[in-house]
Amino acid sequence: MTPEQRPHPTFAEALRFWLKLGFISFGGPTGQIAIMHTELVERKRWISDARFLHALNFCMLLPGPEAQQLATYCGWLLHRTWGGIVAGTLFVLPSVFIMWALSYVYVTYGTVPWIAAAFHGLKPAVMAIVAAATLRIGRKALKNHAMWALAVLAFVAIFVLAVPFPAIIAVAALVGWQGSRRWPAMFRSSGGHAAPAPGGAVLGDTDESPEHTRPGWGRALRVTACCLVLWIVPIVLAGALHGWDGTLFHEGIFFSKAAMVTFGGAYAVLPYVAQQAVETHGWLSASQMLDGLAFAETKPGPLIMVLQHVGFMGGWNHPGALPPLTAATLGALLTTWVTFVPCFLWILLGAPHIEQLRGRAALNAALSAVTAAVVGVVLNLAVWFGWHVVRPDGGGTDWFAVIVSVAAFAAMERLKVGIIPIVAAGAALGVAWSFVP
Repeated sequence: MTPEQRPHPTFAEALRFWLKLGFISFGGPTGQIAIMHTELVERKRWISDARFLHALNFCMLLPGPEAQQLATYCGWLLHRTWGGIVAGTLFVLPSVFIMWALSYVYVTYGTVPWIAAAFHGLKPAVMAIVAAATLRIGRKALKNHAMWALAVLAFVAIFVLAVPFPAIIAVAALVGWQGSRRWPAMFRSSGGHAAPAPGGAVLGDTDESPEHTRPGWGRALRVTACCLVLWIVPIVLAGALHGWDGTLFHEGIFFSKAAMVTFGGAYAVLPYVAQQAVETHGWLSASQMLDGLAFAETKPGPLIMVLQHVGFMGGWNHPGALPPLTAATLGALLTTWVTFVPCFLWILLGAPHIEQLRGRAALNAALSAVTAAVVGVVLNLAVWFGWHVVRPDGGGTDWFAVIVSVAAFAAMERLKVGIIPIVAAGAALGVAWSFVP
């Protein structure tokens, strides 16, 4: 270890960080990725910037929530398989309990005024977090005119032309791959062996990958077998114990399929899930689906946790022989389980190969181009979310939301206020505003 390099974090240190991250990961994938970058790269210096972006580029290509997969990748990189399992699990676990509580309050008490008021203040605060995070990620990923052009074109493609997210990613990867050969200076990536970051990181740019990151057939078979068993057995048990035509079994099958096609994050898959869950299966109504999305947007954790609300409502509305709350809880847990177990499979199976390819210029250029395109896609999400917060239900402008979001953005950018105070202040302002005549 060089004098400037930090000591390797202990497993206990990492566990405390991942648990904290699970409670402060507001702002959707953009905000969550920005929080991880701030903590892991800038403050703790456990991972270098280039390694972080290399992992992020890979996670962007996978189905499922990229922020949770990025946490799993970083945890695995630092502390082997159990490090990845702990990081990915703790990233989600707090939101599992929070989402269940919100769904329970929703079906038991309906719209609780003070909760609705808190959400009214939370939404513009989250909008500011998303905007600030988009800027932060953009500053890191858009390092030249080529990357800026890719981000702009991606935004236009998805916002104006409604091009599917997978097509945008595929084209960006192809442009990066070819660009590294034709214009290497414009598409040179820092994802390989670049100069070390100032101050030194535990895992620096020029450091060799740890021994446990080397791929092997035996390890790949063990990972695949374990993950498939963990994935499939709960679904089979749900069918055997509660009926093959029951809601629980059908939720397990449906959300397993959704987990394999959720490219582009929660907003990309929501139209498909909403159509099937509302119109085909009748698990919940359209308004209940939108309320679940509001819960997912304003709590920590992945936005894809809206699927847990769908599973909860499906069990509640169609409990079969079970008590409604029991069926709803089992539906929520099974839905969450089959949504996230595949994420561990993708990372633990694919990350060793990606880690060994850090020095491949063409591959790194392709992955960097993907990240640039994702900045444009994320900007589209920020605009979409901001529009619905500022002009709810297509009505007039909500000036309270405008003022709170501008103040929160300024507090984060100018005063460097943390996310937890911003979220707490937003909720408090929402409740206070509800008393204004």
